[in-house]
Amino acid sequence: QVQLVESGGGLVQAGGSLRLSCAASGRTFSSYVMGWFRQAPGKEREFVAAINWSGGSTSYADSVKGRFTISRDNAKNTVYLQMNSLKPEDTAVYYCALDRGGSTIRRWSSRGTYDYWGQGTQVTVSS
Repeated sequence: QVQLVESGGGLVQAGGSLRLSCAASGRTFSSYVMGWFRQAPGKEREFVAAINWSGGSTSYADSVKGRFTISRDNAKNTVYLQMNSLKPEDTAVYYCALDRGGSTIRRWSSRGTYDYWGQGTQVTVSS
């Protein structure tokens, strides 16, 4: 089994920054994709960003391009989401997810691609 634990959420004013972390523990895989999703009240969970094992490939939702940056530290089994220029519409519970199969990039935005999910961390952006 794999456990994913997110941290770093909180309350921030519009225009501010936060950095989320997701630490993975338990069984490891030779190559896996890590992703971030978010879910606002009354809305479906949506893709935010994803990164491959080496960190050489990343993908972002159009709504966060240029503002969010995903990165990873494999020595720490941790993935990060640096969020800058935050907007009230970024308010949501943010979840990290792990795809043990190392799927191709065209599948990264799909919730069904991922095998494990964290419990989520709340991000609230005030106007």
